[in-house]
Amino acid sequence: MEILVNGSTCQVPKGSDGEKLLSVLKKIGVSVPHLCSDPRFPPSSSCRLCEVEVEGSSRPVCACATPVVAGMKIKTHTPELESFRKAALGFLARHFPVADPCHPPGIFEGYLKQYGVESSGEAPTWEPIRDSAHPYIHVDMSRCVHCYRCVHICNDLQGQFVWKTLRRGSALTVMPDSGTTLKESSCVSCGACVDTCPSGALEDARVIEQGAPEAWTKTTCPYCGVGCELNVGVRGSAHERAIVSVRPVMDSPSSKGHLCVKGRYSTGYVGAADRLSRPLVRQKDGSLKEVSWEEGLAEAAKQLKKARDDHGPRAVGVLGSARGTNEEAYLTHKFARVVLGTNNVDCCARVCHAPSAAGAKIAFGTGAATNSFDDIELAGLLFLCGTNATENHPVVGARIKQRQLKGVPSIVIDPRRTELAAHATIHLQLKPGTNIPLFNGLARVIVDEGLVDQEFVRTRTEGLDEYAQGLREWDLKRVSMLTGVPEELIQKAARLYATVRPAMSLHGLGMTEHIQGTDSVVALANLALITGNVGKRGSGVNPLRGQNNVQGTAVMGCEPASLTGSQKFELASENHERIWQAKLPREPGLTLMEMLDEAHAGRMKSLLMIGYDVYFSNPNAHWTHEAMKKLDSLIVVDPFLTKTAEAFATVVLPAVTSFEKDGTFMNGERRIQRVRQALAPFGEAKNDSEIVSALAQQLGIKKGFEFLDASQIWDEIRMLWPAVFGITYERLEKGGLQWPCPTLDSPGVEVLHTNSFSGFEKAKVRGIAYRPTAQRESSDYPLILNTGRSLNHFNVATMTGRTRNRELMPDDLLEIHPEDAASYGVQDGEKVCIESQYGKFVSTAWVTSKVRRGELFTTFHSWDSFVNHAIGTGRDPVTGTPEYKVTAVRVRSLGAS
Repeated sequence: MEILVNGSTCQVPKGSDGEKLLSVLKKIGVSVPHLCSDPRFPPSSSCRLCEVEVEGSSRPVCACATPVVAGMKIKTHTPELESFRKAALGFLARHFPVADPCHPPGIFEGYLKQYGVESSGEAPTWEPIRDSAHPYIHVDMSRCVHCYRCVHICNDLQGQFVWKTLRRGSALTVMPDSGTTLKESSCVSCGACVDTCPSGALEDARVIEQGAPEAWTKTTCPYCGVGCELNVGVRGSAHERAIVSVRPVMDSPSSKGHLCVKGRYSTGYVGAADRLSRPLVRQKDGSLKEVSWEEGLAEAAKQLKKARDDHGPRAVGVLGSARGTNEEAYLTHKFARVVLGTNNVDCCARVCHAPSAAGAKIAFGTGAATNSFDDIELAGLLFLCGTNATENHPVVGARIKQRQLKGVPSIVIDPRRTELAAHATIHLQLKPGTNIPLFNGLARVIVDEGLVDQEFVRTRTEGLDEYAQGLREWDLKRVSMLTGVPEELIQKAARLYATVRPAMSLHGLGMTEHIQGTDSVVALANLALITGNVGKRGSGVNPLRGQNNVQGTAVMGCEPASLTGSQKFELASENHERIWQAKLPREPGLTLMEMLDEAHAGRMKSLLMIGYDVYFSNPNAHWTHEAMKKLDSLIVVDPFLTKTAEAFATVVLPAVTSFEKDGTFMNGERRIQRVRQALAPFGEAKNDSEIVSALAQQLGIKKGFEFLDASQIWDEIRMLWPAVFGITYERLEKGGLQWPCPTLDSPGVEVLHTNSFSGFEKAKVRGIAYRPTAQRESSDYPLILNTGRSLNHFNVATMTGRTRNRELMPDDLLEIHPEDAASYGVQDGEKVCIESQYGKFVSTAWVTSKVRRGELFTTFHSWDSFVNHAIGTGRDPVTGTPEYKVTAVRVRSLGAS
């Protein structure tokens, strides 16, 4: 397509058909001023600075709202247009303050300079809001130019509706919905309003305090498994650089130019006062003494060698880090198998989404998401199971919420009334631990009412008749009694899911952290199979992975029963031995929980623990404490002295953060993305690959660990795992790729199982029996406790706890229903003690109807609370994943704090 711009013929870039003229002009290098426009929300055409002349139009048109058409003849900078722009800028600048050295010049000030316009210094007729109460966002509405971008982006991208307009005419102003400070409003601190503001009315507080960035680096977020891409802005000298700003990557396929409070603002941990710089070794008096790297590595290697040589390879274990890169995880499992001679290697996927991988593998042959995040915008219905996405995966959560706000039907299965549940077409508010009865009840309705996709079932599945027979015991009366969900809602939800297609399911830890976590995923897969919601866009079964690289760490081989690429040990071992030039151990490896069982029994002697605070993270903390105390040695690799390291480590080796190294992460939709170094390593800290390679050399194995950089490690991974052979660092420079991507010209696969499944011709629909949890209400423990993450903190707050997020959420909160609060004498905001048969913790009560009567919910981020003291011993029998979501407890008030 060609257009004529200012007399020159221009070729419109491929794929721009129907795109707005402003965007196309930018692509071909023609800059047109604009203030109110942002590609992340629909055009409002309120500033009119982007007006251009189009032949055939009686008056100038707004380029932000006019679609490009072949053969258009456009003039962008005629004297009349420029005169209008200068006048419009002069009107907008009449109240604008004089230049402020604390405010880096924004887009608006750039236009003023370009057009020779100065503020008239006219005093406003109202008192502009100036607010510095928010830890991350500085508000100064004296700089507002009434473009309303903050209003539009908050509404149309995040869906939070924080910014409101007040008054009219010259007195019009924009303010948060609190009417006072932004911190007290419904703001979720995503920073989208700051990112879009052209005038500095909304600005990052760090930029105000420390100055504008001097250099930018594109990398990937270190928090959840969405895999948002970041532009990280730093300033300072080479070895004293600090992160002062983070902005979204506009064309990121995962995040679409959006970020959350953690990705955008929660980077303060990188320069935290308690970062480790040099190794620490435990002394005879129990203290940890700082030593040189030579001493630290030598001591760590000596302790691992002693345990292995004295007690055999089964007495040593390795835990990889889901915070680390794919390359680091790969070297970690190689180290365990080649250097230590053990298959005892695992990671934190064990305590979260291991059931997702196991269940998907049983159902479809591949233990990963079937579809892409982009399918959210293609789904006819969203089926959200045990996922509080707007808090735990906020960018994907915002995409889901926008679909709900646009009228796309959704079904939410969750014991709590979360934000997405409040927007849902149907909320199935089930009792914790009753996923299987609910899924079987939904399937019973679909089968009984003839809503099965017969063609898909006939050609792609087997076992329906036996499955349908097993569903006979799941009449709706029984399902309702077990789940607490009304029969009519179950029936309505089943009909909706089966008839509105395509239907896309997304699930979280509310599905997996149960004794039937794997079974729940298989049961969910059954629903997708019998309705034909597999192998097509806008459908599938998709786990929202919890940590930035938890998917990649497990898939890279930090899992005892499989090798690189989650390949079966017996099928891939020969190729690994050939490339590694080493024999692999054949004794089955232990999972994380099994390693702790062995430690508790006195048989596990030494652990190498990388980037993982097991003591704080694991359930039944008293038992975990006893198990770890019995270890002869524990080598911890971490940027911080974690609670595990502080209490039990014999050697601590300081690691860098993801902002201080190169590599790749794998997000929850199977996308491999680059991680790029933005900062020099803190002190003497090293990356995990360097540490593991140095330990290998200390233990006498140098060959196979001599890599110059992360790309060389990745190239070895490509040799071992055919599904990523086509993904090179060179290709990743242009953007992330989804595996399988077997050849150098493959675009990657967005949707799995389009024509076949992995390893079998037809998927089997399997009946799932119900095994109730042992955690039930009793006279001693009359309440059921559920646990989960919050928006402002991440896991056990190793990172967010060292940022100003503490000001947004200083403590854990225990949600309790108003009637329960009245029964137990609990007041909102006061301290309460929660006790189970395993232990107790103290938290702050939040009296709310988000939970049902008889049920409690708590976050678990605070060391002061240490919620896992009360969590019990239940485990999924397939994966060993702990039962974090159901614990019988009692509660008592401790009075006002």
